[in-house]
Amino acid sequence: MKPWAILPVKEMVGAKQRLAPLLSPEERIALMQVMLRDVLAALSAAQGLAGIALVTLDPWAAALAQEHGARIITEGAREGHTGAVTAAAAVLQAEGVASILTMPGDIPAVKTPEIEALIAAAKASPAFIIAPAHDEQGSNAILMSPPNAVKLRFGEDSYFPHLAASRVAGIVPQILHLPGIAMDIDHPADIARFASIPEAKSTQTLFWLQQNGILGRSA
Repeated sequence: MKPWAILPVKEMVGAKQRLAPLLSPEERIALMQVMLRDVLAALSAAQGLAGIALVTLDPWAAALAQEHGARIITEGAREGHTGAVTAAAAVLQAEGVASILTMPGDIPAVKTPEIEALIAAAKASPAFIIAPAHDEQGSNAILMSPPNAVKLRFGEDSYFPHLAASRVAGIVPQILHLPGIAMDIDHPADIARFASIPEAKSTQTLFWLQQNGILGRSA
């Protein structure tokens, strides 16, 4: 029951608007690109995945996906995070895929062993395994079997609603607190928080932030 990883990626133009107080439009695109590189590197090194699919219409992201041998799915790519994941899950399920793992592209501290821990936690189907954001607001990684086991609704306040939705579906949710996955970068304060955690060391994202003098700025 190897899962397919689903990674929704919006078009880079206009990326990360909430970081506008700290970063220019060009810097926000560059940050999104380097974060995506870190996430794809961790996914590509993970044992136990059946494949990786990027849900995107962005040419740069599509080229990066090809570098990693990942598949491109365009269905739902402009329907927001929830729409993109739901559409990709439906495509994969129609092809016989029994399990999916989804995470965003803005968790550059994610480590391969964390991904493998999520995969290992799925002992049987149905299953719903979730790794929350550091503030227990967002749902930074979800593994579920079958791919439509629980109705998803991503957003800044999705973690507890996802737990409730799992229970409504008759599945006891499993919760994994994984520090690298937990550290998403959405707001200016997240950048300093990211740089302070051990999991950020050796990431391309931290190197980029240091090289561009971002860490010394105030929003």
